[in-house]
Amino acid sequence: MLTDLNIKNIAIIDSLHVSFGAGLNILTGETGAGKSIIIDAVELLLGGRASAELIRAGADEATVEAVFDLSESPDLDAMLAEAGIEANGELLVKRVVAASGRNRVFIGGSLSTAALLGEVSRRLINIYGQHESQTLLRPENHLLMLDGFAGSDPLRAEFSALYAEYRHTADQLKALEEGERDREHRIDLLSFQLDEITKASLQSDEEEELEAERTILTHSGKLFSASRGGYETVYAGEGALLGQLRRTIAAICDAEPFDPALVPLRESLDDAYARLEDVALALRDYSARIESDPDRLAQVDDRLDLISRLKRKYGATLAEVLDYGEQVGQELALLRNSAEARGGLEERLAELSGKMTQAGLRLSEARRAAALRLAEAMKRELAELSMPNAQFEVAMEPLADPRPTGLDRVEFLFSPNPGEPPRPLARVASGGELSRLMLALKQLHPESDVPTLVFDEVDTGIGGATSAQVGRKLKHVAVGQQVLCITHLPQVAAFADSHFRVEKLQESGRTITRMVLLEGEERVNEMARMLGGVSITDTTRGHARELIKEAELHAAQGTN
Repeated sequence: MLTDLNIKNIAIIDSLHVSFGAGLNILTGETGAGKSIIIDAVELLLGGRASAELIRAGADEATVEAVFDLSESPDLDAMLAEAGIEANGELLVKRVVAASGRNRVFIGGSLSTAALLGEVSRRLINIYGQHESQTLLRPENHLLMLDGFAGSDPLRAEFSALYAEYRHTADQLKALEEGERDREHRIDLLSFQLDEITKASLQSDEEEELEAERTILTHSGKLFSASRGGYETVYAGEGALLGQLRRTIAAICDAEPFDPALVPLRESLDDAYARLEDVALALRDYSARIESDPDRLAQVDDRLDLISRLKRKYGATLAEVLDYGEQVGQELALLRNSAEARGGLEERLAELSGKMTQAGLRLSEARRAAALRLAEAMKRELAELSMPNAQFEVAMEPLADPRPTGLDRVEFLFSPNPGEPPRPLARVASGGELSRLMLALKQLHPESDVPTLVFDEVDTGIGGATSAQVGRKLKHVAVGQQVLCITHLPQVAAFADSHFRVEKLQESGRTITRMVLLEGEERVNEMARMLGGVSITDTTRGHARELIKEAELHAAQGTN
């Protein structure tokens, strides 16, 4: 859900911040106040084309920032984590457009790309209207919408799982067939490689141990000299420190009866003596273990050389060499038993093909039945949205080859005018028509993976009772998703959970745009303005209150 939007230096907007709430957020205002500029700013967050022409006159750069609540979008949280972005339930995205042409993108505070921004934002927000729809203009999404309406998602999931297993089995069979062409040569090569790795009897952590042992063997003389010399100096040599210290302790002990203050000093010396003795004995034991062993050093060098050669051939680390050995063993087993393996794979492939075909036919049947129901339902919905002559069809045709989504290609066809055959949406639907088409589809099947929907121009060319229908439908959709809607109709605005007025002001000789959350009488006055134009009267205020009351009653009843 979009919680906050910051816009700086875009067109006539110098600085604008707005916090949106859940449910239906309505944006109203006079023509030219800057409502479309806000949509332009959101388009930038969808990875839209950034142009220096958007930058406010006199400014060096324009900025759009948005904060999204991801608490209901765990899948997106996981996708961001894979991209190295930690969202932790909230995501900040930012787009900077510079007059110099150097544009920057930030996701979660980290510098990113417009491509990743578009991929992330399209899973958070969708715009329907005069700006390009991110959903309806993509035929691949029509199939998902039809499945959602049909309730056939479980059937599609079953087919997708069978398809994935079928492709994996087919790939295994292909690899086996390709391997058989030079089977003997491949077996010889892999046998040599496996034999070389197996004979080495590698241990995953031995390289580090060998390196440490080689260092000790290489410097054994210095290590022995240092440890043995230390032992002699502290303990065993002529004039050893411990001997001198022992005599000093004895002298102080003799003097203790004359001054008790010497007792703690003598005790400290006793402690020092014990510690030095422990160190001296440890140095003796260490030096006893150190010996010059050229043969062992040669063995260690040879072993490290072998490991180095194997790493150059089979992997960057010992772990990779061992993994490669396992892979070689598996491939050899497959090649040596290729006839049996091939028969098993062919049998499994035929079994999966039959299951996949049956699952695909069940899915296609469900889709065909739903396509007829959806076309009829859309005709009724569009009639209620002041498009009584509109035609809506769901075109289905079989694919030449199965895909993970099934055996069908689906595309929505539309004709707004009588006598014109339905055609693909991208070729015939205007911005307002796209907006109403999506509103109708959402009314029929409100569930969606995109938490925020923006409707622009949804009220184009409608009025009277139809406008109230639009408001009711938007309210219904907003129960499950956050909706932002720009409208000029008070009958639509009456259904708002949050109502904002976009207004244009003059400050210091410059035109600026502000966005104000309306409550109480301010909201009544705005709707009265929408009803009566410049002149706001008690009558228009009364009508505005009546519209709000009727909308609240509808919301309380929870009817469509």
